[in-house]
Amino acid sequence: MDIFKFLLFILIGLFAGTVSGLLGIGGATIIIPALIYFFGFSQHEAQGTTLLLMVPPIGILAAWTYYKNGYANVPVAIFICLGFIIGAFFGAKFAVSIPEKLLRKLFALFLLIISIHMLFKK
Repeated sequence: MDIFKFLLFILIGLFAGTVSGLLGIGGATIIIPALIYFFGFSQHEAQGTTLLLMVPPIGILAAWTYYKNGYANVPVAIFICLGFIIGAFFGAKFAVSIPEKLLRKLFALFLLIISIHMLFKK
C-alpha cells in the first residue's frame, strides 16, 4: 500500500471518529461510502472492513470522556453490546449471501429512511 492511501485511510478514520464522537453516529455511515466510492471496495468488503476495525476499542477515549461527564450508561451499553454481538454475527451471515447490488441498495435505503425520519421528526 502506498503512503498516500495509508494517509487517506487515517484521515477517513480521523473524520469518522470525530463525527462519531461529536454526533454519536456510527462510523460506518462515513467509512463504508468512503471505501466504496474513493477506494473501489465492494459493498461486502467495505462492510467487512468496517466491522473489523470496530473490534479493537477504538472509541475508548471518546467513551471515557462521555462517561466522566455522566453521559454514558454502562449497564445499557453492556446489554446493547451483547445483542450487537449476536445480531452482527447473524447479520453478517445473511449479508454475505446477498448480491452486491441489492446489499448496496439496502444500505442506501436504510440511511435514507433514518435521514428522512430525523429530518422531519418533531
